[in-house]
Amino acid sequence: MDDPVSRWVFPDEARRRAVHPEFFGVFLDEALRDGWVDVAEGHLAAALWLPVGGDAASGSVSAGPGDDVAALLARVAENDRGGIVGRLLDEAHPARPHYYLPIIAVAPGHQNRGLGRTLLAPVLRRCDDEGMPAYLEASNERSKALYERLGFAFTGTPVGLPDGPRMWPMWREPRS
Repeated sequence: MDDPVSRWVFPDEARRRAVHPEFFGVFLDEALRDGWVDVAEGHLAAALWLPVGGDAASGSVSAGPGDDVAALLARVAENDRGGIVGRLLDEAHPARPHYYLPIIAVAPGHQNRGLGRTLLAPVLRRCDDEGMPAYLEASNERSKALYERLGFAFTGTPVGLPDGPRMWPMWREPRS
């Protein structure tokens, strides 16, 4: 609810609270269909992953976040901000095969306890084992710093939302 990008897309808190389940449901459906979801014990945190450009293990191919996400964002935001985010993220998204983390969330009151890091660690080991890079967009400076500690590097060009926050596309090469 307090993510800077979400606050920009859905500036009215009541509206944001009302549309978040539908919005995140689209990402969840896509991850369950084409990728996977990792959940922390007690359902206090979740990470959604999608293979993009090809899955090393299965050979399946995904183009990344679907166009339905940008359309949903535009519809539920009831303004053009959702479409702007979708378009800008699509433009920044690398074409090279990788595992994409579109969403990671930790329940309020349980943040800053290492749950996100705990969810990411096994996937990053999997990336290393498979020789698969990983990609995400950090939506605030604090998460950017965490991802840097986990081996992600800022790609060099932030995604700036008009009169809004920045996002930092981040790439992690597999480690040997």
